Amino acid sequence: MAEEDLQQFLQKVKALNALVASLEQDPARRSQLAACSDHNAVVTLAGSWGFEIGRRWGEHSVASSSHSMDTSHLLADVDCRPGLEQEDVLCSGYGWRLVRIRSNAFSSPPGFWYEQKDNEWVTLLKGSALLRLDDPDEWVDLSVGDQLFLPAGRRHRIERTDPSPGTTWLALYWDPDDGVPPFQVASSA
Repeated sequence: MAEEDLQQFLQKVKALNALVASLEQDPARRSQLAACSDHNAVVTLAGSWGFEIGRRWGEHSVASSSHSMDTSHLLADVDCRPGLEQEDVLCSGYGWRLVRIRSNAFSSPPGFWYEQKDNEWVTLLKGSALLRLDDPDEWVDLSVGDQLFLPAGRRHRIERTDPSPGTTWLALYWDPDDGVPPFQVASSA
């Protein structure tokens, strides 16, 4: 492990230990934390108590990098308002496009389902997300590095993404009717 990674890991452990100590001193806080339903709720609650535990170990802080103002950098933080998504087409060709999606505390509107004509492969570069798939009904919790293939027509919705600094996705879309795709999607099993 590089020294920078070790220091980041130790800082994360220190922050979590301080949070645990506060829970031992305050049973009401422990009850509030136990009532959280997901990682985002835990991060928000801990933040309200003054504990910064949002960034997962291994995720580098883009804001402190030299690329933070460079919007062409895949992980650059940009101003995406809470509850919204922002898409940037990075490159495209006949029948395909590669898109960076930034989400900030975003979820699909009630009753709304995506049902696309294109195949979609997606991976998370930063943050986390919870998706719901239809037919069959399935819940998929994604974290950094996880990938998912959604064939054309597979209904899905976004149940949640991380609050600021948000979730960054990399999505590849391609037309399933263009004949043989120029690549194979590896199974995630």
